Amino acid sequence: MHPMLNIAVRAARVAGSLIVRGFEHRDDLQLQSKGDNDYVTHIDKEAEKAIINKIRQSYPNHSFLGEESGETEGTDNEFQWIIDPLDGTTNFIKGIPHFAVSIALLYKGRLDQAVVFDPIRGELFTASRGKGAQLNGYRIRATKPRDLSDTILATGLPFKNKTQYSEYALSLNKIFHECGDIRRAGSAALDMAYVAAGRHDGYWERGIKPWDIAAGELLVQEAGALATDFKGGNDPLYKGEIVAGSPKVVQALLKHLK
Repeated sequence: MHPMLNIAVRAARVAGSLIVRGFEHRDDLQLQSKGDNDYVTHIDKEAEKAIINKIRQSYPNHSFLGEESGETEGTDNEFQWIIDPLDGTTNFIKGIPHFAVSIALLYKGRLDQAVVFDPIRGELFTASRGKGAQLNGYRIRATKPRDLSDTILATGLPFKNKTQYSEYALSLNKIFHECGDIRRAGSAALDMAYVAAGRHDGYWERGIKPWDIAAGELLVQEAGALATDFKGGNDPLYKGEIVAGSPKVVQALLKHLK
């Protein structure tokens, strides 16, 4: 395992332990609203702090971009860690056991290392650029369906800005009538990890942030699939939208999303 990936895994496990303890004592959660249908708990903040502290023990000069703490520049800006300490906070609050820790490393602006950790199921998805993607140490590959009729797809709803739903519903309707079925589970990081593992055949979503998808993007690519924006561009990290899956699946989805 790449030494930086190894540190990211350790950080994810530390955060995962905090999250599991918090999940077992949800009555004690300190809950704040960040906006419409957008919440943060003290567990999110503690988990992010724990991740950053763990990484800084080995790489004190690196930069960070965290969902809760924002951007922190280090003296070595070639390395930037992108962190979502608890992707799926609403699930966590409601007692739905589907959420994850997401940690990615950018090196000179390119995704280089990735970890998505599901602390409830104990599933650790990892990837290093050029080295493939793994689930608990075993190689994973994305599926290659012939067309959408054979697929199970994942997506997210624009719950933070419901005025966008009418436009979203038009594309959703078209895709739904072509695919096998659609899932909406509430964690972009796990949606993309599931595409990498062949559990979902494709995924699309709009209104997302870099920390939602950074680790998942590298996982998908290293599992042999594509990740694009809604126009087919191959650098979706900061576009606020993403489409992931095999080339045929992505092409089929894009015609309804452009």
